[in-house]
Amino acid sequence: MDRLRCKSPKLVRKEIWAHVLAYNLIRTVMAQAAAGADVTPRSISFKATLQVLEAFRPLIACRAELGAGYLAALYEPLLRAIAVHRVADRPDRFEPRMVRKGPRGYEELKRPRREIKLQMLKRASVLSRKSVE
Repeated sequence: MDRLRCKSPKLVRKEIWAHVLAYNLIRTVMAQAAAGADVTPRSISFKATLQVLEAFRPLIACRAELGAGYLAALYEPLLRAIAVHRVADRPDRFEPRMVRKGPRGYEELKRPRREIKLQMLKRASVLSRKSVE
């Protein structure tokens, strides 16, 4: 959610709520995995949970066609796979509540890098010819 893609305020609000919903669903799955493994939900890695969910996505898509019973059978292995990924004990670890400076002074890359490199080379060759003359 680094950048919001919508332009209108109404759609921006909708996009933010979609991110909040997704975050809460992921945290709920993490809490269920933690309860099954008798650990605290904070000890399970959020990033690893995202990766496990992404890895299980093809299986979920295949099993969804077969029916709800097959999806239910996949849920326990999913929770066990999530519970395996724990956050290491990091005493005295804290992160400052600060953000980096805004965007750098460069434009966004909106075309293929190859095209821009060719354009820059052409511009440089034109400038070098003008300086020789």
